[in-house]
Amino acid sequence: MNERIRELAKKAGFSTELSEAMATRHNTTSAFEKFAELIVKECISRIEGCAVETSPDDFVKGYNKGVSKVSSQVKQYFGVEK
Repeated sequence: MNERIRELAKKAGFSTELSEAMATRHNTTSAFEKFAELIVKECISRIEGCAVETSPDDFVKGYNKGVSKVSSQVKQYFGVEK
């Protein structure tokens, strides 16, 4: 997870102490951070589920490429590996 999750936690009203604790952890993942990661992974799974069976149709190939690009962007933005 990256800094973006901590920023969102602060916006959601979580205490500054929680955000600081998340930022200074030592190879441990807080329950909150794990929860956020699971939500992001579920979103990625839903995005990837929008891909359709490949065919020689250029539109379908382009559509699937777009789905893949969005999935990659979400993973990168939130620092999540699926």
